[in-house]
Amino acid sequence: MAALRANNWRGYVFVAPATLYLALFAFFPMVFAGYMSLHRWHLLKEDHPFVGLANFTTMLADPFFRNAIYNTLIYVVFSVPLGVVTSLAVAALVAQRLRGVGVFRTLYYIPAIGSKVAISMVWIWILLPEVGLINASLKWLGGEGTTNFLAEPGWAMAALVAMSLGIGLGPRMIIFLAGIQSVPQTYYEAAALDGCTAWKRFRHVTLPLLAPTTLFVVITTTIASFQLFTEVYMMTRGGPRRTTDVVLYHIYKEAWQKFEVGMASAMSYVLFAMILIVALLQFRIMRRGLSEGAVA
Repeated sequence: MAALRANNWRGYVFVAPATLYLALFAFFPMVFAGYMSLHRWHLLKEDHPFVGLANFTTMLADPFFRNAIYNTLIYVVFSVPLGVVTSLAVAALVAQRLRGVGVFRTLYYIPAIGSKVAISMVWIWILLPEVGLINASLKWLGGEGTTNFLAEPGWAMAALVAMSLGIGLGPRMIIFLAGIQSVPQTYYEAAALDGCTAWKRFRHVTLPLLAPTTLFVVITTTIASFQLFTEVYMMTRGGPRRTTDVVLYHIYKEAWQKFEVGMASAMSYVLFAMILIVALLQFRIMRRGLSEGAVA
């Protein structure tokens, strides 16, 4: 034990860079943001008077911020289930032992390694009202008129959700694919001997054994969905008529357009609380489902 304690310093040396990085660029900014949230902190003014919880009460009374919370929740409600289901379906398809399936795995993953700014610009072209890919295709098929998707309140959020399916597909697919490939083949062989079809094998073998993987994917996808920013900044700027003004973009405007970093810090803490509460609820519900399934 004495020799083990004497060698502990080597472990501390290895973790020191990561610890220093987290302390400087994660923990300290979080603490300092909490300090700023209690002050009226304007970037262009020298005095930062202490206001206590006034930033939080003002923010929660602001109808524009409440609208941003509503838009964020709408985005999360649609993008998370659709993203998880789509990724699972694609993972099940590319898990088949077919010649050339590796090419499809690569193609599905390519959007994940691209810049969100570049991908957003591609989607802007796809959604253009006259010469965009969708409208041009509809016109070629005989459709009349064009739709300006990013300028229509009923379509802008749907466009962001559709874009999220493509951007997040690759990482989620890889995680599900790893989970599917870790399922012992003996289970599938036993199910086939019992006369189970491919769908029943997927329903009664694959899905239950993928429950821990699904829990991880759902929680990480939810956290990422709450942090939607680049796509909104590039494609809609919160419009039309504030229908895509999500919380993180609202925080950006408060901090870097109005320079009210105290208010922006308070909003950041509200966003953090939202993510934490939703993630914990998902974790508890899905863990309870896992426990009940194991008992059954």
